[in-house]
Amino acid sequence: MSKYLGGLVTATINPLGKKPTEVEYLVVAGAGGGGGGTSGLGGGGGGGAGGLLTAAGYLLTQGITHTVTIGSGGAGGAVTTAGTSGSNSVFSSITSIGGGGGAYGFSGAAGSPGGSGGGGDGNGSAGGTATASPTQGFSGFTSSTGSGGGGGGAGSTGYAINSGQQSGGTGIASSITGARVFYAGGGGGATYSNFGPYINLPLGGAGIGGTGGGSPNSTDRPTAGVSNTGSGGGGGSQNLAGGAGGSGIVIIRYPQTLSPPASVTGNVQIGYAAGYQIYTWTSSGTVTF
Repeated sequence: MSKYLGGLVTATINPLGKKPTEVEYLVVAGAGGGGGGTSGLGGGGGGGAGGLLTAAGYLLTQGITHTVTIGSGGAGGAVTTAGTSGSNSVFSSITSIGGGGGAYGFSGAAGSPGGSGGGGDGNGSAGGTATASPTQGFSGFTSSTGSGGGGGGAGSTGYAINSGQQSGGTGIASSITGARVFYAGGGGGATYSNFGPYINLPLGGAGIGGTGGGSPNSTDRPTAGVSNTGSGGGGGSQNLAGGAGGSGIVIIRYPQTLSPPASVTGNVQIGYAAGYQIYTWTSSGTVTF
C-alpha cells in the first residue's frame, strides 16, 4: 500500500525494516544542442547525447544523503553559433558527463567533446570526441558534404545515411523501469542546402534525438531532443537555429521486499515492476536510506 505526500511516496513494503545494501542505477546527462546554420549553404552539426552510465550492485552507505542532480540540455545554437553542451547528471558518486554541442555550419570548427561528442560542421571538421572514462558514449560524425555531422549517441557514433544526410548516433535501450525505453540518442545533422528537399530528414538517434533541419525548399525545421532522455538537438540548416538538447534523468531500483528510503526529495516518480521498487528523478533532489 502506497501513500503520496506532496510528491513524496511512502510505501509499506517491508515492515521488518530490512534496508537495501545496493541498488541498480541509470544516470543520463543532459545532451548538447545542435549547431546553428549559416546565411549560406552550410548545415549545423547535431548535438551529442548526454553520457550514459548504468550498472547493478552499487553499494549504499546507510544514513547519509545521496545527491541526485539532473543535467539540463544545452541550448541550440543561433545562426552562425555552435550549440551549447549539456550539463552533468549525478547520483551519489556516479557522474555522467553532458553531451557536446554541435558545430555551426561552415564554421571550420569541430563539434564539442562530451559524454557523446557533437557533430562537426558542414565543411569537413571533425565530430567532437567522447571524453569520459569509462566510456559513456561515442564521438560525433565528421561530414564532408556540406551537411552537418550527426551527434554521437550512447550506442554509436553519428553516421551518414547518404551524401546529404547525417543521422545522430543510436541510443541504448534500458528496462530498468520494467519497460524497454531508449535513452541518449544523438541529434541529426542539418541537410546541406544544395541537396534535397528530402522526404526522409536527418534523423535523431533512436527516434529521441532531434531531427536535423531540411533544405530551404523544405518546411522542415530542426527539433529538440526528447526531454529526460539525454538526447541531442538537431542541427540548424540555412538561416535556422539548432534544436535544444534533451535534459537528463536518474533512475534507481532495488528489490520490492526491502524497505523504502528514509526520505526522498525532488520530482521523483515511484513505481513497482518485476519485483522491484523504482525511483525516477526528472529534476534534482536527494535520497537517504
